[in-house]
Amino acid sequence: MSERSAEPQTVLLRRGEVHSPADPFATAMVVEAGHVAWVGSEGAADAFADGVDEVIDLDGALVTPAFTDAHVHTTATGLALTGLDLSDAPSLEAALVRVRDFAASRPDDKVLLGHGWDAARWPGGRPPTRAELDEATGGRPLYLSRIDVHSAVVTTALLDLVGGDLGSVDGPLTADAHHAVRAAAFGAVTPAQRTEAQRAALAHAAALGIGSLHECGGPDISSEDDFTSLLRLAAEEPGPRVVGYWAEEDVDKARELGALGAAGDLFVDGSIGSHTACLHTPYSDAGHTGTAYLDARAVAAHVIACTEAGLQAGFHAIGDAAVTTVVEGVRAAAEKVGLARVRAARHRVEHAEMLTPETVAAFADLGLTASVQPAFDALWGGEDGMYAQRLGAERARTLNPFATLLRTGVPLAFGSDSPVTPLDPWGTVRAAAFHRTPEHRVSVRAAFTAHTRGGWRAVGRDDAGMLVPGAPADYAVWRTDELVVQAPDDRVARWSTDPRSGTPGLPDLHPGRDLPLCLRTVVGGRTVFVRPGE
Repeated sequence: MSERSAEPQTVLLRRGEVHSPADPFATAMVVEAGHVAWVGSEGAADAFADGVDEVIDLDGALVTPAFTDAHVHTTATGLALTGLDLSDAPSLEAALVRVRDFAASRPDDKVLLGHGWDAARWPGGRPPTRAELDEATGGRPLYLSRIDVHSAVVTTALLDLVGGDLGSVDGPLTADAHHAVRAAAFGAVTPAQRTEAQRAALAHAAALGIGSLHECGGPDISSEDDFTSLLRLAAEEPGPRVVGYWAEEDVDKARELGALGAAGDLFVDGSIGSHTACLHTPYSDAGHTGTAYLDARAVAAHVIACTEAGLQAGFHAIGDAAVTTVVEGVRAAAEKVGLARVRAARHRVEHAEMLTPETVAAFADLGLTASVQPAFDALWGGEDGMYAQRLGAERARTLNPFATLLRTGVPLAFGSDSPVTPLDPWGTVRAAAFHRTPEHRVSVRAAFTAHTRGGWRAVGRDDAGMLVPGAPADYAVWRTDELVVQAPDDRVARWSTDPRSGTPGLPDLHPGRDLPLCLRTVVGGRTVFVRPGE
């Protein structure tokens, strides 16, 4: 992650709570030259007061490392923020009303873009038909992605723009047909619209205390221009850092585009909601096992190429068969180039929802980072959720086993996959701590670490994501209630506010409690967000 070119000011923050492993009772912090220079007690802060450019009175606020969202589609997130979002539409009828109103409000758009429908949560469980969308849009081109972005419904006018034979087109499009209509839809976005969307997404992230984003781009997801323009915008304007991953089996292309790895959403399979995640045994509500895009031989070849080039490899793998394919491929690569080199490269697996004890152990052995999204369980888990509908309750209970991954020593990096689920860092920490399957829960402290330091470790930085002297000054200031230490079994430890514990506290995230409110976000010592009135 590159540092900003402009030299930030020297700042003293005091009279608050500073979450730091260097001093669990710290109430003050000094930032200098874009890095943390000192953390300590209020009594010692006076020694710095005359030598700084600015003093910030925290008035009891909490200071933490800024969050890292380890899996984001930034432009798509911005388009969802500024466009048609159906993620909270309660029914098909309500969704069609929103489509009609949106079309009327955007008469000049060449292609209408929308996102977030989820028929699994609607009465009747049916997505909109092409005829219904044609009527709602007045016959205009429309691309409407499902919440998981692995399928979409479209209008006839958009199909006419694409041309060719896309097979059955009256239901959700998947695989190559979906990639074709998505490319046509996003190809209609002008550079100005794209920049507007990117700025909106980055500003929204900063307002949530997110200091870094891992952009997961690729030829089947966005475009080279989209990817490079985002990296350029993030480098030139104050805001969250953006680390880019390019999902293509072309190491030279990834390096040329400025990506840290040929990784991210390099698809081994699809998604559970769209019936395209690749499973060992068939879906409970469909007579097939999903879709496989890569085999173990292709995975091995890619890992070898990336390892030898000094880049990260990474794969999108959700179903248990897809995760097995990744493990088999990475193990074959390790036999070719050496286990130590593979482990040192910190290759990644995105999502990794359906794991077995054997694949969890293989992740630990191979040094694979699990880049996971706890909000998936909050949205789709539980006895009556989408996972149970697709897989049956017994298999659904095995998904997203965060506690097992941590116990086995697998590095975790938390993200949102926005716009699949919203940018919501404290909500993500809460979702991991209150997993719908209790045995998969982790402590708030472990979840917070996975969403801060874990994201930095995933890009090869072990010296960041925490507030200690020498670390990058990426931090957020929060208004929150009393700090506690919360265990994975929902308990708040009796000694949570006892100084003898020596453990920095975090907000109480029990369901029903208000989440912390971000007051300020700082990246590399530069303020990128201040809440109005603060």
